[in-house]
Amino acid sequence: MELKMATKKQRRTTERKVKEKKKRMKKSFLFLIVVSVVVFLIIFFVVLFEYIFPPKKDDVAKKREKLEVILYFSDANERFLVPEKRYIPKEENVEAQARELVRALLEGSKGKLVNTFPAKVTVESVRIDGDRQIAYVSFDSNLLQLHPGGSASEMATIYSLTNTLTRNISGIKMVKLLVAGKEVESIKGHINTRQPFGMNKDLLAPGAKEG
Repeated sequence: MELKMATKKQRRTTERKVKEKKKRMKKSFLFLIVVSVVVFLIIFFVVLFEYIFPPKKDDVAKKREKLEVILYFSDANERFLVPEKRYIPKEENVEAQARELVRALLEGSKGKLVNTFPAKVTVESVRIDGDRQIAYVSFDSNLLQLHPGGSASEMATIYSLTNTLTRNISGIKMVKLLVAGKEVESIKGHINTRQPFGMNKDLLAPGAKEG
């Protein structure tokens, strides 16, 4: 009799333990389901938000590492080139960095200096011949169509570009200006652009402070 009672008691204990184990497993399973659903919803709404409100190019650029550079623009009388400090995105290779410099130059001065390129001109490509240390910079046809012309303006355009690239990138000593990837005789007939140009310190404003 006592043996039967002990056996029943053990069986009830075992059954209770099995039930408790099942309850724990059920709770754990439900917890995992809830966590999975929450994580899925978070990812879903983050992706949806980025799809509806994609980050602007300017915002992406601001998050990248910046590089301090010196750009050259014309003074108020358009006689000399004056340096202006600027921060541009830092690139991984020298050609991409040179292109960022040209883009910044085309954006124009952030101060009171005179821009040396017409608005709406874009840079198409920058190729660097490392052996000759020449940068070949190609612009779209707007450079020829929209440029005001005149020897002073053409000089400012050519040497603001040349001085900017040679000042900031040690691997560039000369700059060749191209239009649509091809050599041109001149911008508007005053300065021969069939040969590359080197830095022109004579055009720098006397006593000008860099930046």
